[in-house]
Amino acid sequence: MKIVFLDRDSLLAEVRRPACAAEWYEYSATLPDQVVERLQGAEVVITNKVPITAAMLAQLPQLRLVAVAATGVNPVDLAACRQQGVMVSNIRDYAVHSVPEHVLMLMLNLRRNFLAYRRDVLAGEWQRASQFCLLTHPIQDISGSVLGIVGRGSIGLSVARMAEALGMRVLVAEHKNSDVVRDGYTAFAEMLRQSDVVSLHCPLNDMTRGLIGAAELALMQSHALLINTARGGLVDEPALLQALQGGRLGGAGFDVLSSEPPTGGNILLEADLPNLIVTPHIAWASRQAMQTLADQLIDNIDAFARGELRNRVV
Repeated sequence: MKIVFLDRDSLLAEVRRPACAAEWYEYSATLPDQVVERLQGAEVVITNKVPITAAMLAQLPQLRLVAVAATGVNPVDLAACRQQGVMVSNIRDYAVHSVPEHVLMLMLNLRRNFLAYRRDVLAGEWQRASQFCLLTHPIQDISGSVLGIVGRGSIGLSVARMAEALGMRVLVAEHKNSDVVRDGYTAFAEMLRQSDVVSLHCPLNDMTRGLIGAAELALMQSHALLINTARGGLVDEPALLQALQGGRLGGAGFDVLSSEPPTGGNILLEADLPNLIVTPHIAWASRQAMQTLADQLIDNIDAFARGELRNRVV
């Protein structure tokens, strides 16, 4: 069985070879116009973010499995895989500590105005202060505040557990525009109104694209924080920037943007705001999480070779 890893450098972990008999080929990175050539004769392709399109699949009749080295499968044309009989697997529950810890980091930094205070210290404001401490920006505790979570998967639940341990009250949002509110959930709009912090943990699809726009931001409290470690397309970025600049939102912590990498620029990167933190899609990337991902990736391929595919998407 020929296995090709298209973007090996996207994973900083030890990737063991499968137990099944296989030819293994890997590339540090792959451009879209290189995919078909590199996958000639391959039965299994591993991709993290390299697209696998219908046009590519039509030229790869021997391909049997797309092993996605991530949870999100947005780069893969699932309908085309289904039509061509190509199975797709993904990685699950590998970042249940890494992403929630990143969420808490963003939340704590914003609530305690970390960036603003760091700027003041670097500018010499503390050195010139008349007293022992510098109180130039408001500091708020997270204990006793309300966290709204959108997406009740393993990561969302892990964030909830960590938040509750720190004294927060957690609301889990019902689907937007749903007519029914299930037990244990809060209507989407009501969650926005009540929350001091809203954290997004849902996939990006036709139903969730633009989930948070100007109307939703207007429902949030003016001191509230919006945290997004899920997918950039969930939030209307121009509307977010306007809300931050207009003082209608307390702050935002984003680990994802609408286009990644942002080679064409992004308005959130150009904004110089102390209440906006943008990190380069690293919430998932603790060394422990990446090793768990790598191990599960090969487990998926070994299971496929035995005819008992794990974590099947298609």
